[in-house]
Amino acid sequence: MQTSKTRLIHKALLTLVLTSLCTGLPMTTSHAVPTSSAGGERIKDIAHIRGVRSNQLFGYGIVVGLNRTGDSQQVRFATQTVASLLARLNVRISPQGLLLRNIATVMITADLPPFAKNGNRIDTVVSSMGDAKSLSGGTLIATALRGHDGKIYAMAQGPLSVGGYSISGGGGNSKILNHPTVARIPGGAIVENEIPFSLKDNQSLKWQLYESDFTTAVRVAQEINYHFARDIAAAEDSRTINVRIPKDEESSDDEAQAAILEQGRVARFIAQVERIPVIPDSIAKVIINERTGTVIINQDVRVDPVAITHGNITVKVQVDNQVIPATPLTNAPATTQTNTSLEVEEERVNLALFEKGQSLQDLVDGLNQLGASPRDLITILQSIKKAGALRAKLEVL
Repeated sequence: MQTSKTRLIHKALLTLVLTSLCTGLPMTTSHAVPTSSAGGERIKDIAHIRGVRSNQLFGYGIVVGLNRTGDSQQVRFATQTVASLLARLNVRISPQGLLLRNIATVMITADLPPFAKNGNRIDTVVSSMGDAKSLSGGTLIATALRGHDGKIYAMAQGPLSVGGYSISGGGGNSKILNHPTVARIPGGAIVENEIPFSLKDNQSLKWQLYESDFTTAVRVAQEINYHFARDIAAAEDSRTINVRIPKDEESSDDEAQAAILEQGRVARFIAQVERIPVIPDSIAKVIINERTGTVIINQDVRVDPVAITHGNITVKVQVDNQVIPATPLTNAPATTQTNTSLEVEEERVNLALFEKGQSLQDLVDGLNQLGASPRDLITILQSIKKAGALRAKLEVL
């Protein structure tokens, strides 16, 4: 009995080995093979690493060199700012004595990108704060850009690039193109202080999806585990995937060299994870903007059996004033008679029937056949959703 069982086990093992040799697949694996991700999105396109983000900077400054299009004397803080600037340059003058139209007070904003180093340049946006008509031709004086913690992280200065103009002529005539009171300075700020952030101190990294979805989060974790052939990733919730950084075989006894190797190891690992393709899942969604009449429907929207009617009623009221002349026999004066006519026109009512499971294209084609305008389409979609026939999330902006 024992010999028969041993032969059966040997036969099963031999079959497994032959199958592995013929197919080229490993005999055993503890990782579930995910669905084919060919044509999927790279992880770097659908998620980002928590903590690796931009930081907003802002500052208050002065633009000079305008052609009489700056702040007027009514902007009191403009003259006070100029007087304070001149005082720092050892020029003492009263703000009440200033009459300037070639300067403008502005607010400067910028985004400090992750891993920005001392000396890197970043773009800035300059926006007028007073009643300046145009910033065209102006130059921003050196301005400190601070973070929300009050610390200075960059200094901005340079000539402004305005994508518009404002021209005033005689008789109150003027012409304005685009928005001349907002300008940009490409590379106009120099980073002075860095935001400390080190990757080598992390034992694990958290990737966060741009769009929260449990299915996509689980798929990302599965693809990472399959790529590295080890269980290093797990979905924490519908947005966060925790990924443990595997140890590298390469090492060094020198501490400085070891730190460089550790930093490079983490960077190489992140680069590998970013390139892994994943097919993200999505929910059926219809987005409506009633103010602009915009309707966006994704490809997962389905419609249950429903009948739709669409028709318009036009009411026309016409008033005709008829003059009745005076009659010599009755000595009656001339009078005016008002004749009112009411006409109601109703277009032929169309009926469209949508069968179960019809797709986005079927829905759009059917509504177009009804002659529905974007405004009508919004009302129809809301009615279908209320009837329980629209299998999608309806979001109104």
